[in-house]
Amino acid sequence: MNIDQITQRLHAIRDRNDWQRFHSPKNLAMAASVEMAELVEIFQWLGEDESRQLSADTLAHAGQEVGDILMYLLLMCSELGIDMEQALLDKLADNERRFAR
Repeated sequence: MNIDQITQRLHAIRDRNDWQRFHSPKNLAMAASVEMAELVEIFQWLGEDESRQLSADTLAHAGQEVGDILMYLLLMCSELGIDMEQALLDKLADNERRFAR
């Protein structure tokens, strides 16, 4: 995955639709939260085993919601100047230190 290329494509969509004025970090955080809630809704009434054995349609729907969440997070990183890959690597290293056995 090339994060820079994906971000450029997102910016092209944003700019074509004059959405940049709506893409403040606050709004992007709220939009990502809404999309996360839509992902949670897919699993809301499923048991543990059911949540691991989704139908093809439900799995595709979950993938769409994950995509929405990732797009908003990429846009937020762009707005704030956060290097998403480095933020992830830093957090992973922190978790490895904190939870090493």
